[in-house]
Amino acid sequence: MPEIQLGAHTLRSHGVKVARTHMHDWLILLLLVVIDVILNVIEPFHRFVGRDMMTDLSYPLKDNTVPFWAVPIVAILLPFVIILVYYFIRRDVYDLHHAILGSSQSLIDFIVLIPDVCMCCIDVITQQIMIDTGLLFSVLITGVITDAIKDAVGRPRPDFFWRCFPDGKGVFNNVTTDVMCTGVKSVIKEGHKSFPSGHTSWSFAGLGFLSWYLSGKIRAFDRRGHVAKLCIIFLPLLVAALIGISRVDDYWHHWQDVFAGGLIGLTVASFCYLQFFPPPYDIDGWGPHAYFQMLAESRNGSESYNNMNCLNVRQSELQSVYIDSQHQNVLNRDTSPILEGAEGERRH
Repeated sequence: MPEIQLGAHTLRSHGVKVARTHMHDWLILLLLVVIDVILNVIEPFHRFVGRDMMTDLSYPLKDNTVPFWAVPIVAILLPFVIILVYYFIRRDVYDLHHAILGSSQSLIDFIVLIPDVCMCCIDVITQQIMIDTGLLFSVLITGVITDAIKDAVGRPRPDFFWRCFPDGKGVFNNVTTDVMCTGVKSVIKEGHKSFPSGHTSWSFAGLGFLSWYLSGKIRAFDRRGHVAKLCIIFLPLLVAALIGISRVDDYWHHWQDVFAGGLIGLTVASFCYLQFFPPPYDIDGWGPHAYFQMLAESRNGSESYNNMNCLNVRQSELQSVYIDSQHQNVLNRDTSPILEGAEGERRH
């Protein structure tokens, strides 16, 4: 039985096993994607917006400082690249999977059959397709919670007046004084999704998870007092905070929206990280739970293998002793007539 080598558990050696074990996680991720798409399609609650309320909702309509397409790059792709770099350094598929969920079982089964010459290239391609378990769970759960609250609350954005009345001429109901928007329907729909901030929640979900991940990998809480490690941990959180601040500066969100979004994202990121990894201050905080479980199972298997070897050796020894004794008895029986004849001649 070969000894267990830390860092020797690659996609090629353990990828299929990890993928099959977490098949249900993939299904849940797919379900979260479907739910989030539905939440973005349905119409949000149209909260009453009276004439007197327009004072706080008449900020100018501006473009995004951080565009929508940039959020997945910062919140998902950046942590993914860092996790992937760590995999190349350590070559541990358990850490990669629980920081990254595989793309499909059929792909992994196909890769296992690829000749050894091409395996390094295929590993790289597969890792690029792999999607982060903890990271994606963090971002998708945050997205579902954020969009569900957005649709339920229907809070108007600070620039709602210009979304509702692009020409600057307000139209209100004579009885209820509620707004009667004349703008583009899709723009008005987006104007009812102020609380909480999706940019902020996604950023804190992805970058917050990255901060947890880095704190475990660099062992920030090893009681040696290296403040530089804390600076590394706080850097992703600072980026997430600046993204949230940009939402207030662009008049797309109230400060309460940004605060709630950051709280949601960071809370979900913490739960998702601790689901797969020990706390960073733990002695085993550098690796995922499944990795140490695998090591324990391997050690148990090694002990069982050694015990079986001992039993086999003992059985072999007993069999050899039994065969030797039987052989000695046969020799004794074969030689006894000769000895008796020799003794009889001596007597005569």
